[in-house]
Amino acid sequence: MSHVNIGKIYAAPYQAMLDFAGRAAEAGTDAGLSPLLVELVKVRASQLNGCAFCLRMHSADAVKAGETADRLAVLAGWWESQYFSPEEQAALQIAERVTMIGDHGRLADRGVDIDGVLTEKQIAAVTWLAVVINSWNRIAISSHYPVHP
Repeated sequence: MSHVNIGKIYAAPYQAMLDFAGRAAEAGTDAGLSPLLVELVKVRASQLNGCAFCLRMHSADAVKAGETADRLAVLAGWWESQYFSPEEQAALQIAERVTMIGDHGRLADRGVDIDGVLTEKQIAAVTWLAVVINSWNRIAISSHYPVHP
C-alpha cells in the first residue's frame, strides 16, 4: 500500500470524522462514562488493531486522566487481572466485540455481564466510541501516520 495521507487528500471526510468523533464523545459524557474508561476503550481497540499512532496518543491521554503504568501494562490481558472495575470490564468487552466484529466465532467470552453492569445509554455510548476509534485506527494505519520516539 502506498503512503497516502487520506485526510490531506480529501479533507471533507476527515472533517466529518472529527465531527463524528465529537458526537460520540458527547454521547459518552451524556451516558456518564468516566474519561478514564473512554481512554481504556480507545487503547484496547488500538492494541487489537496494531495502531501505534493511536496507542501512543490514547495511552498518554489515559495517563493524563489518572491511569497507572500497572493497569496499562495488563490491559491486553484485562480479563486475567483484578485491576479493572465491572464497568471497565464491560466496556472493554464491548470494545473487543466491535473491534473484532468479523471474528465472532473466535472471540472469547470473557464472562462479563454487560447488560447487568452498564445502562443502555452507556452500552450505546461505548459502542459508538469503539466504532470511532476503529475508524481512526484505520485512517492512521492506512495513511501511515509516523510514530517516532
